[in-house]
Amino acid sequence: MAYRAAGNYNIRNQTDSGEFPIICETCLGPNPYGRMMKNKNSSECKVCTRVFTSFRWLPGRGARYKSTEICQLCARLKNVCQTCLLDLQYGLPVQVRDQILQVNDNAPKDGANREFYLQQQERNLELTDGTTPGGVYGQILDDGKNTVLTKLARTQPYYDRNKSHVCSFFVKGECKRGDECPYRHEMPKDPDNPLSQQNIKDRYYGQNDPVASKLLNKANALPKLIPPEDITITTLYIGSLVDVDEDDLRDNFYQYGEITNVTVLPEKKCGFVTFATRSAAEKAAAATFNNLIINDKRLSVKWGKPQTQKANCTSTINLAPDLPAMF
Repeated sequence: MAYRAAGNYNIRNQTDSGEFPIICETCLGPNPYGRMMKNKNSSECKVCTRVFTSFRWLPGRGARYKSTEICQLCARLKNVCQTCLLDLQYGLPVQVRDQILQVNDNAPKDGANREFYLQQQERNLELTDGTTPGGVYGQILDDGKNTVLTKLARTQPYYDRNKSHVCSFFVKGECKRGDECPYRHEMPKDPDNPLSQQNIKDRYYGQNDPVASKLLNKANALPKLIPPEDITITTLYIGSLVDVDEDDLRDNFYQYGEITNVTVLPEKKCGFVTFATRSAAEKAAAATFNNLIINDKRLSVKWGKPQTQKANCTSTINLAPDLPAMF
């Protein structure tokens, strides 16, 4: 089945012939003089089974040779590295990025529907500048300022990921190659670690990824804005207002539901946004908490507090008791 899919792709004369791989900085390695070996139409994509031009290189000293695992079309459709399949912008697994950004990618995964979908996306990508992601990711307006993704992001290169694998013969006590062995002579920290048993398709489609599960648990531990028990409260408090007016707040919050009132207090650098329904207020609070940026200013979001009843200022005067009658 895989051979037939690859063969049909070659019959259409639509081979993947990229001049340079789509890879992250970690996989590329620290060596600025590295040599990249290009093998034209030599490998089969491990996701779509299409033939593509693969690349192989040595990231640096003490590292293992790395190569591209998926074709450039699949990489652009998910905006991931061709080797490690991590997101190119945040360095995170696809499952983490999609859940936080609430991306629902329903692209077909096999059969004729997948072939038709890939052909359609390939034609759409030909009309771009070559740097725009395809599929649903090309339609996401992500400015890279998502607070949760920013806290979880792995933007700095982690070259230890390029180290050679542990020598299985050394673990058994049978390796006789000594210093000439290209693999690491050390014992695995946890042989039953689920992170060592990853499926490349699961990582690509964002399903059952143990690395993603670990990061999502970390994301769930971050502070959250808990709605108040009083369901009549539909007002959000916006703090740290600088050079932000009522129109700016209304333009930013109208997407979550009907707004009944917007108030800005410039002298106190705060404001209030009142929604018509509680569900709209909860939706706005969940989407903007620790993630609200207007006019390049990061604003704080909290639930508004109900105004207390003013005390009755009318004072009562106890008059002196009536004096006894005079005889």
